[in-house]
Amino acid sequence: MLKHLRLIAPAIFLAACASTPAADTPAATHQAAAHASTNLVLIYSLKAGVTPADFETWIRTTDYPSMRGLKRVADFRTHRVERSLMGPEKPAIQYIETFSIPDLDGFTKEDMGGQTVQSVMGAFMGFAEAPQFLVVSEIK
Repeated sequence: MLKHLRLIAPAIFLAACASTPAADTPAATHQAAAHASTNLVLIYSLKAGVTPADFETWIRTTDYPSMRGLKRVADFRTHRVERSLMGPEKPAIQYIETFSIPDLDGFTKEDMGGQTVQSVMGAFMGFAEAPQFLVVSEIK
């Protein structure tokens, strides 16, 4: 059961983020202005025992072709965190993913439950330790 919860938790999170605020709230005004595309950022590290080489091969051979093939994903990139710019401390995360999704509502209602996303998400959750799925917007 825990495995299934881990697979659907991101879908529940995204569905909650896609809910529309009341029309008279500042959030509704901002959401209407930014409706052209929703930006999603994932931050995470790899689970113990997962090698960066194996994970990055999976990204190139499975994750990129699958997620970039979805019509509601305008852009998707995975970035390896190399080091801190200032100071010797080790970064708290190893990877950052960025998505541009023009139709987040359609993505959460249709794509998230589809075979492509479920298959990719199932494999991804086997690699990633405590990923955070963040809906973000640019401050203009």
